[in-house]
Amino acid sequence: GSRREGGATRACLQTADIPGLSFHFGCVRRGDLTDQQWRRLEPLLPPEKPWTGRPNEDHRRILNGILWIDRTGAPWRDLPRRYGPVGTASSRFYRWRKAGIWQRILSDLQAEADHRGEIDWNIHFVDATIVRAHQHAAGARRDGGTSEEAQAREALGRSQGGFTAKVHLRAEGNGRPITAVLTGGERHEQIALEAVLDRGAVRRLGRGRPRLRPRAAAGDKAYSSPRARAHLRRRHIRPVVPAKKNERRQPGFDREAYRLRNRVERLINRLKHFRRIATRYEKRAANYLAMLHIGVILLWLKPLS
Repeated sequence: GSRREGGATRACLQTADIPGLSFHFGCVRRGDLTDQQWRRLEPLLPPEKPWTGRPNEDHRRILNGILWIDRTGAPWRDLPRRYGPVGTASSRFYRWRKAGIWQRILSDLQAEADHRGEIDWNIHFVDATIVRAHQHAAGARRDGGTSEEAQAREALGRSQGGFTAKVHLRAEGNGRPITAVLTGGERHEQIALEAVLDRGAVRRLGRGRPRLRPRAAAGDKAYSSPRARAHLRRRHIRPVVPAKKNERRQPGFDREAYRLRNRVERLINRLKHFRRIATRYEKRAANYLAMLHIGVILLWLKPLS
């Protein structure tokens, strides 16, 4: 009887949705920011009490709510009450996206990591992954264009997997993401190669120009073409790309460096643990990229293993 009562008590504590209860018992729920992550993130956020206007809701509470949405893939209206009002959490996500705050936080974390010598500039990895788009992702405003033009503008397309988007990534040598570019799911990897190479400059905390280009870049056979290799060499980046069967073998191909390419594949797998990234629910490409940036921020908050 006591065991049954104890079990019932534990179940009630786990499922109770009383604001402030988890903070009263001093526990951190699964998926919430840890104290260590919060100490790194808090200085990078806008002030909770701005000079003018009403004070913001507690940043940590609202951010944990946004993380819950990103991790579970649930609609905003299903946000548990412990994370604050639904309207507050969703409006902060959209306002910070519009103000570029998610991107700025990511850039700050990358700059801090580079200052500590944690970014490997010897080799970077490029890859792309298909993301299935939910039916709710359709229907963005056409703004005077056709339905096809609206889909292309919002990085949606039709591929063998149906209604999809494609995420193009560049990861640094340790397997952490530098930048991401979004296209329709039917677009080839090489379409976004220049954008992936030219975005994601990491600023220096001290003096000096932002750093952008690695010494080498590794990609699979999808990036094997004279044009793709020319894009890399023009930027003084050594290609580490295997030749296709119908191409001449590349002299000096660095097989050892290429074997490290699985790091970007493992990165994609980690990002897709966030269900709002694994499946696209957002109509607007900018909103989906913001969800992606939040997942990337969480990866940069984790210590380098």
